[in-house]
Amino acid sequence: MYIVSDMLIRIKNAQAARKERLLIPFSKMKWEIAKVLKEAGFIQDFERRKKKIKKTEHAFIEVKLEVTAGDVAISEVKIISKPSRRVYIKKSEIRPVLGGYGIAILSTPKGVMTGEEAKKNNLGGEWLAEIW
Repeated sequence: MYIVSDMLIRIKNAQAARKERLLIPFSKMKWEIAKVLKEAGFIQDFERRKKKIKKTEHAFIEVKLEVTAGDVAISEVKIISKPSRRVYIKKSEIRPVLGGYGIAILSTPKGVMTGEEAKKNNLGGEWLAEIW
């Protein structure tokens, strides 16, 4: 299973079900994506937690979701790069998502960032997903 798509779909589904928080197994990539989502306003906050399961401790990311009366923060997730087909993009090919209403998530040599940040920093990279 691809960890990036799993994380994004879990967050989208939890928001659609009006959950206030969500636990996701920890990885450095998921942590960096959570930072990008918080900066873009798709999630409220996140922190690292440890949970004991059958005598062993596992690390999790606790994501606090935006709970509003109207719309959900994430209405759609489009996974671009997959383990079977990696998609790389140059800085000149980065475009706004949904006319600026969404974000593209890229994994660049300087870390995980939005497409807008990557373009400002003259970076390209692996095009992970689009969220709106």
